[in-house]
Amino acid sequence: MNKNSKIKVIIAGAAGRMGQETVKAILEDKSLDLVGVTGRKSSGLIGKDIGDSIGLGKIGLKLEANLKDLLQREKPQVMVDFTVPNAVFDNAQLALNCGVSPIIGATGLTDDDLHELEKKANYTGQAVLIAPNFAIGALLMIHAAKQMAKYFDNAEIIELHHDKKVDSPSGTAIKTAKELAKVKKFMHQELSPNAAARGGLVDGIRIHSLRLPGLVAHQEVIFGGIGQTLTIRHDTLDRTAFMPGVILAIKEIVNRKGLIYGLENFLDLK
Repeated sequence: MNKNSKIKVIIAGAAGRMGQETVKAILEDKSLDLVGVTGRKSSGLIGKDIGDSIGLGKIGLKLEANLKDLLQREKPQVMVDFTVPNAVFDNAQLALNCGVSPIIGATGLTDDDLHELEKKANYTGQAVLIAPNFAIGALLMIHAAKQMAKYFDNAEIIELHHDKKVDSPSGTAIKTAKELAKVKKFMHQELSPNAAARGGLVDGIRIHSLRLPGLVAHQEVIFGGIGQTLTIRHDTLDRTAFMPGVILAIKEIVNRKGLIYGLENFLDLK
């Protein structure tokens, strides 16, 4: 890719909270070119300038409903998808068929979905990034937790999110549990017959999900040992925290191929 050329990007789900922040972040980066935005037909914003909708004034991009038409017309290099879990798989397949590398910020994809996207990406020569979390601090939390896991046999995760988040546990919590399980097999005891109150079990690690107004995205990993506990926590206080990671993903994915699971693959973590 010519280093002097801008990366052409479209955003699916641009009218949502993460989509709106992503619009602002891309417009502020001189190396990126936002060429299109899509949203739900039911949003009432189709045909309206996305800049007006998010308080920027007119920017010359109207929210569209037909993703396929937009992909074929604008021919972007990257699609950032902040839609909903039941839409991201089809959106990613469509993008790859159009020669576009998708960045998926929603969770809910199955192992079969990931396998299909990997095959499609390899066939088309594109890349697809699945990113459960774009906050650099959250990725560092997982990385640090893996180092701590070597010294403890018991761990549990508490994840706290806003009350509009539809899935639980969060993708970040699931990824954390799976990454910790790569280090060792964790012990868990059931001291109560009420298993539901103990949270979900992912690879031997209990995950507890809270959904409350006032929260954005927060997670604690708590390790327990004889006579001691060790807690590592990350707090996202505003959605702008995700934007450096989103911008990094856009700039890196154009140089990659195949399925990439986790933004940490674009970081220098050793």
